[in-house]
Amino acid sequence: MSKEYETVIGLEVHVELATKTKIFCGCSTAFGAAPNTQTCPVCTGMPGSLPVLNRQVLEYAIAVGLATDCDITRYAKFDRKNYFYPDNPQNYQISQLYLPICHDGGVEITTQEGGAKTVGIHEIHMEEDAGKLIHDEWEDCSLVDYNRSGVPLIEIVSEPDMRSADEVIAYLEKLRLIIQYLGASDCKLQEGSMRADVNLSVREKGADRLGTRTEMKNLNSFKAITRAIENETERQIDLLASGGQVVQETRRWDDAKGESYAMRSKEDAQDYRYFPDPDLVPIVVSEEMLAQIRAKQPEFRDEKRRRYREEYGIPDYDIEIITESKHMADLFEAAADISGQPKKVSNWLMGETLRLLKEKEMDPQDIRFSPEHLAGLIALTDAKAINSSVAKEVFEAMFDEDIDPERYVEEKGLKTVNDEGALRRVVEEVIAANPQSVNDYRNGKEKAVGFLVGQTMKAMKGKADPAAVNRMLKELL
Repeated sequence: MSKEYETVIGLEVHVELATKTKIFCGCSTAFGAAPNTQTCPVCTGMPGSLPVLNRQVLEYAIAVGLATDCDITRYAKFDRKNYFYPDNPQNYQISQLYLPICHDGGVEITTQEGGAKTVGIHEIHMEEDAGKLIHDEWEDCSLVDYNRSGVPLIEIVSEPDMRSADEVIAYLEKLRLIIQYLGASDCKLQEGSMRADVNLSVREKGADRLGTRTEMKNLNSFKAITRAIENETERQIDLLASGGQVVQETRRWDDAKGESYAMRSKEDAQDYRYFPDPDLVPIVVSEEMLAQIRAKQPEFRDEKRRRYREEYGIPDYDIEIITESKHMADLFEAAADISGQPKKVSNWLMGETLRLLKEKEMDPQDIRFSPEHLAGLIALTDAKAINSSVAKEVFEAMFDEDIDPERYVEEKGLKTVNDEGALRRVVEEVIAANPQSVNDYRNGKEKAVGFLVGQTMKAMKGKADPAAVNRMLKELL
């Protein structure tokens, strides 16, 4: 009889914080700059340079800790994690081992079965990022870009509480939304501002002891994380089932090949020879500071969802999509309050906005149009100043450049023609020019009127109300 196994997963999630400058110096953290243009003696590890903690990093770390029900360490320190690697200019990384800023928290997720489960958070600590190695195969050399060196990170270390790839993704999505709502990071996996290391082991179902774990590093898409977990689970089960043993090691996941391979045997804390950083003073978190950060905590997604049901009365499906992005939720609320039309605002966000975001491969936080302009577009359609096809054209221009819809309609001459006499003349001309369709309609073919509506709209250059055209055609026919 074959044995049944269960997977045990814990995550180390690295999040780049949204500060304008690095953790210990004044260099910019902007993404995409030319290599080695955002560096100084501190972040390139020059002898004699001294780090100074960026207060905003501390505030973001505490805010994330409070939002994930962590205890905040009132007296914290930084430590040096010693290792040699070309992208690590000091030959050590400033991190926190002994007294991390947050500990003993948790995040509640919804499992696939629909139940609630809390994934424990062991700790959250602050640290600096390393530089980036660029391997040039053409020139057969490696180049180092130190722009990322010293970019502030928090590392969120979970307990081994997850049992499947689905639970891991639910946890990461919840974590990402909390951090985005706080404004602490954009959490763009494709830019590396959120990445996860997966610690995974398998054991016989019902066993108390954990199996030997492996770690897969720097996975930066939900798809890659899912595939890596499924592959590694299968690899470990096959090993154990055939009488082999799992080796504790760090493995690299190759998403293109769909397999992982061993990088190195896993280091323990003593291998890094941690000791307190002598250049940085301890951090003392006062009650006053904690109260200030707590007071700035936003309304998170779960509370928003409840309030939207009561306050705006829009469908649950709309609520789920809109609250997935704080930027979209803020846009919805502001436009709904200005226009007094929450369902119409939701329709524009759920329809045209999502379509254009997908088409242009953009994230919701990249939306540029203002709530005032969306409310203005709704007002124009409500007043029948423009018809629905013109409204879509105006919206596309608004999406691209945040134009004022009223001014755009005026400048482009897109206003609906409400002159009944002018409309009647055009409808009469269309009827006279299309005797076959008129005959079809009179012989009971209702669809023939659709062709005549189309011809009238064409003659009016789209600047007529289709309902009025339809009404007048039927009246004259």
